[in-house]
Amino acid sequence: MRNTSRALFVSLAVAAGAVLPVSTEAHAADGYDRCPVGSYCMFSGLDGTGDMITLRSSTPDLAALGMNDRSKSDWNRTASTIYLWSDAGYSGCTAVTSSGPTGKGNFFPDYRDFFSSVRFDGPGGRSCGTPPGGNG
Repeated sequence: MRNTSRALFVSLAVAAGAVLPVSTEAHAADGYDRCPVGSYCMFSGLDGTGDMITLRSSTPDLAALGMNDRSKSDWNRTASTIYLWSDAGYSGCTAVTSSGPTGKGNFFPDYRDFFSSVRFDGPGGRSCGTPPGGNG
């Protein structure tokens, strides 16, 4: 009787394990969370959506990466100050993306689909100014 009870218990445990859902799939990062630590990322959509490029050094022409005049949001996960240039070759005007918690977000509407080159730690150029309705 003892062996029969033991066998029945093992059979029930195996059967119960067979019907419990088990997920072996890791949750894929989405939105801003796709940007790796130590990188500066630009996104073609708002709130870190759409296509993403990851930069670890200055880039004089975003066209080479398919992001010229296409970015709408960014995240600076580096220790560097990022200078965003309106034109390729670090020309035109600049806007700045700081490192840290303030270095993540959507561009002002006037600066969406606007930037063509990225420089780490400057020097910057003439400011693109504060867009209408911007607070600094």
